Amino acid sequence: MSKRKNAISHRNNRDGYLFLLPLIVIFIGLLGYSFYFLITNSLRDVTITFRSSEFVGLNNYKTIICDSKFWRSLLNTFILSTANIFCGLTFGFFVSLALNFRIKGKRFFHALYFIPSMLPIALMATVFASMLEYKSGIVNQILRGVGLDVLAQRWLADPRYAIWAVCTISIYLIGIPIMYYTADLTTISKSVLEAATVDGASFRHQVFLVIYPMLKNTHKTIILSMLLGGFREMERVFLMTDGGPGGTTEIIGTYIYRATRSAGSNIGLVCAASIIVLVIAFIISFVQMKLMKENG
Repeated sequence: MSKRKNAISHRNNRDGYLFLLPLIVIFIGLLGYSFYFLITNSLRDVTITFRSSEFVGLNNYKTIICDSKFWRSLLNTFILSTANIFCGLTFGFFVSLALNFRIKGKRFFHALYFIPSMLPIALMATVFASMLEYKSGIVNQILRGVGLDVLAQRWLADPRYAIWAVCTISIYLIGIPIMYYTADLTTISKSVLEAATVDGASFRHQVFLVIYPMLKNTHKTIILSMLLGGFREMERVFLMTDGGPGGTTEIIGTYIYRATRSAGSNIGLVCAASIIVLVIAFIISFVQMKLMKENG
C-alpha cells in the first residue's frame, strides 16, 4: 500500500514539474540573459548605442563605489523603506486590529484602506506633490487659513524637509500590511486572550504583550517586503522632487535613470550600479530569510 502511494505521489510530482517546465525555462532564460547582460556590460565602457565598447575591468565598479551620490541615493532608499516599514508596523497593525472587531461597514473600511495600495504610485505622487506645493498647495493653504503662516514651508524644495515630505506617502500605502495582519489575526485563538483577561491583563497589555508578539512572522514578512519595495520607488521621487533639491532626495531608481539619460552616458556604470544594488538586495533577502528560519 505504501509503495502504491509513493508511486502515485511520484507521478503527481512529475506531472506537476512537466506542467511548470515551460514557465521555468522561460523564467530562467530571461533571468539568465539579464544577469549576463548586466555583468558583461558592467566590465566595459559602452554608450547607449552599444557600439565600440572597450573592456575596462572593474573600473566601473570603482567609479560607482567612490561616488558619494551613489551612497547618498542608497541611504535615501533605506530611509524611504524605513518609512514604509514604520507605517506598516504601526498604522497598519492598529487599523487591522480595529477592523478585527465586529463593526458596521468593516468590508468598506478594508477596501478604503486597501485601494491606495492598488493605485499607481505615480498618481499618488502627483497628487501629493500638488498638495505640498508652496503657494497653492492645500497643506500650506490650511496653515495660512488658521493663522499659522510661519509653519508654511517649501516642503519639496527645502533640503531640510524634502525627503521627509516624500516619505509622507508611506502612510497611505498600508493596505498590504493590513491584509497580512488581518489574515494572521484570525489565527489567534480566543482562548489565549480569554486566559490573559482572567490573569488581569488590560486591553493595552493584551495588545502589546500578547497579540503583537504572536504576529512576529507577519512583522518579518512586512519588513522584508517593504524593505525590498523601497528599491522600486522611483516614480514617487521622480514625480515629486526629481531627486532634488541638490540630490537630497535621490534614490537608487532615480540615480540609475539619471545615469542612463546623461550626455555621453556610460552604460557600463549603470550596469555596475545595478549589480551592486542587486547584491545588496540579495544579501538583505538572505539575512532576513535566515532570521525567519532560525526564529520560526
